[in-house]
Amino acid sequence: MHSPSPSRTNGATGQPAPAPIVEARSLSLVYPTADNRPVTALSEVDLTIARGDFVSLIGPSGCGKTTLLRVIADLEQPTGGRITVEGLTPEQARLKRLYGYVFQAPALYPWRTVERNVMLPLEIMGIPRAERQARAREELQRVGLSGFERKFPWQLSGGMQQRASIARALALKPDLLLMDEPFGALDEITRDHLNLHLTQLWRSTGKTCVFVTHSIAEAVFLSTRIVVMSPRPGRILDVIDCDLPRERTLDIRESPEFAAIAHRVRDGLKEGHSYDD
Repeated sequence: MHSPSPSRTNGATGQPAPAPIVEARSLSLVYPTADNRPVTALSEVDLTIARGDFVSLIGPSGCGKTTLLRVIADLEQPTGGRITVEGLTPEQARLKRLYGYVFQAPALYPWRTVERNVMLPLEIMGIPRAERQARAREELQRVGLSGFERKFPWQLSGGMQQRASIARALALKPDLLLMDEPFGALDEITRDHLNLHLTQLWRSTGKTCVFVTHSIAEAVFLSTRIVVMSPRPGRILDVIDCDLPRERTLDIRESPEFAAIAHRVRDGLKEGHSYDD
């Protein structure tokens, strides 16, 4: 049973500091295998995610980035340590629908219109039709898809489908948005456009975002903090503050400050490979 986090005090004011939205301590996950050679996906992970942060998880393929995201979402069960989400166990947070999850693929039903795809989780929750339609249209407008409510997914580009997937996650009104490399399969121009749109969306909504990526440039552009993970077994090698202005344009990628952060991320990834067997 995971225990809630102890209370904290803000040293400057003496008032209780806001509780982290996600907190993991000594978190491990070991998969059993048929050949009795268990696979350690996560090892002794310590991570605190503050409310309002945009945190990117970056590392080589198979390092446990998605596994960690899935543990937060209660889609995987840790075998050691503890984790809380909004001060609750991941299962409690899932049952209270405190997070939205955006998968690598849009996962839209081709026989449902875009609007009805966004409405689907609300329909499952038993929310009245008028409210779920209003929420769907609000979030489709937020992601720039007004006018496409009655289209089917196959009538949209890949980038538009992924925006519909984000709208579906936002329709739950979560404080926490979990995103598993949602733009990885898109071309560079579309990816740049969606990165810009996502950072604007994050600023306007005040959500906390946890974002899995393989791209150093994407991690630096989007994040307030970047978590660098090692090859399996997944460990945290570095947590890098990304202290660029919160309002960003693509031009910031040409700045010396951006290059310095990207260099530190790249160095962390190189260091991680020195541990590889």
